[in-house]
Amino acid sequence: MFCSFIDFSMKRVIAAGALLIAAAGCTESGGDGSAPPPPTGGPVGMSELEAVRFLSQATFGATQGDIDNLRAIGYEQWLLDEFAKPQESLLQSVLLVEASGAEAGRTELSETFWTRAILGDDQLRQRFGFALSQIIVASYADGALEDRPVAMANYMDIINAGAFGNFRQTLENVTYSPAMAIWLTYLQNQKADPDQGVVPDENYAREILQLFTIGLVDLQPNGDPVLVGGNPVETYDNGDITELAKVFTGLSWAEQTRFLGRPDDIRSEYLPLVMFDEEHSPEAKSFLGTTIPANTPGDQSIAIALDALFNHQNTAPFISRQLIQRMVTSNPSSAYVNRVATAFRSGSFTMPDGRVAGGAGRGDMRAVVAAILLDDEARDITFTSNAQYGKVREPVIRFAQWARAFDVTSTDVGNEELVRDTQTPNRLNQQAYRSPSVFNFYRPGYVQPGSESAAAGMVAPELQITTAASVTGYANFMTDFIFNDEGRTDFAPNYDTEVALAGDAAALVDHLNTLLAHGALNAATRTQIIDAVNAISSGSGSFSRDELRARLAVLFVMNSSDYIVQR
Repeated sequence: MFCSFIDFSMKRVIAAGALLIAAAGCTESGGDGSAPPPPTGGPVGMSELEAVRFLSQATFGATQGDIDNLRAIGYEQWLLDEFAKPQESLLQSVLLVEASGAEAGRTELSETFWTRAILGDDQLRQRFGFALSQIIVASYADGALEDRPVAMANYMDIINAGAFGNFRQTLENVTYSPAMAIWLTYLQNQKADPDQGVVPDENYAREILQLFTIGLVDLQPNGDPVLVGGNPVETYDNGDITELAKVFTGLSWAEQTRFLGRPDDIRSEYLPLVMFDEEHSPEAKSFLGTTIPANTPGDQSIAIALDALFNHQNTAPFISRQLIQRMVTSNPSSAYVNRVATAFRSGSFTMPDGRVAGGAGRGDMRAVVAAILLDDEARDITFTSNAQYGKVREPVIRFAQWARAFDVTSTDVGNEELVRDTQTPNRLNQQAYRSPSVFNFYRPGYVQPGSESAAAGMVAPELQITTAASVTGYANFMTDFIFNDEGRTDFAPNYDTEVALAGDAAALVDHLNTLLAHGALNAATRTQIIDAVNAISSGSGSFSRDELRARLAVLFVMNSSDYIVQR
């Protein structure tokens, strides 16, 4: 059912050339409708296809080295190894640019992301951090943060730390971050002053409720809405927002002695905000059944409020469901959500081999990560034959996967304008940390109008940015990089393995099917790509026959619906 929209869009690109293959083979079940063969081989009984499928969910894409390592050590050890890897600071990269005398900007922010997504050794942190960044959103899509790369880089570090940290600490770090305070306009938020017509800014109070913690309606432990008389129950009302807004008053830049004004010290861009209690609302504050007594100091008021949101019954299922959507499947079962939310609540998850992920109490995200990726609905291959299973691969992930699969080793965005800004529809229609609004690139509950998935009661978040223009843009963007006609040295692929296989079209396509799509190409798509590759009997331009075959095969696979829908 995910395929119907994609097929329609792909037909608009057929006239452009190579994408004739893309739409033809898609079926509602994905693949040929039958389950892949049982796993064979591998020191721990893990097949190569299973390894690639896991890495497709857990990283920005598999390399052959990643596949071999995972098969050798197993899922559990791989996760524990990833949890143990140190975090590399994006902020430090930006500060080095500033220290050199140059002025950092969006180019440096773009490069710090792409470099770590493509070349970073801590792939699970990078991938899960990207997922978390789409729930707790701050963006440099406009001038407010585009002109503050230090603050934005610090925010990116906060989110990546939160990938393996505690969710309560992440809420605090986000609340005190200059980037979020600028983005949601509560920096130097003043207490009410009726004489001057001043009321506390409500932006952050609204979004921390609606988007970052509890959502709009009361939830059961499994994420299903609580119904009264057949209707959902609203979690909060405008009075709760007004009261909570008082909590987030009195925060301003660090490293300055006065509340208002802009600091001169660049450290203020990344140090946590400080509380000026004389500007903090002194009244009692009541929201969601929690009351903060009058004259409670500002930092203490914030701690009480964040504790209330963190411990709310909605937070575990609300956050867990969205993380599953970003990593595994857009329409997880209630049971799947409940299992992950249970790991969130306990902060501990016992993996299949008996070892424990997490263990640091409620909100330990290591437990959540492991629960998501090791759940039966993530690992049992038979789920892939269900038409309602899977998700559309985000454009950012597709490009990063291509770069990792084909050994891109240089990611200097300064030399490659196309990658500097990929948010437009004629490119990827998405760029990390440049969401157009606090609601992310797409909503978790987005339903594609008039689609089979909508008729089946399914959501398809990524289809909110999947349009005729973006599908064409993606195809053209990938063609540019896959072929690399201009001989760029940055973001340049290595196809030695694929060229060596190109004399045997079936072997080439099967290799790419494994490496990129973990065997998801259905029989019709596979046959059509093989036929198209075999039709290339000579070279063209600077490419030999086999070089041309390798590149076209990569393009065909990465534009096929079977690849674009991750199962």
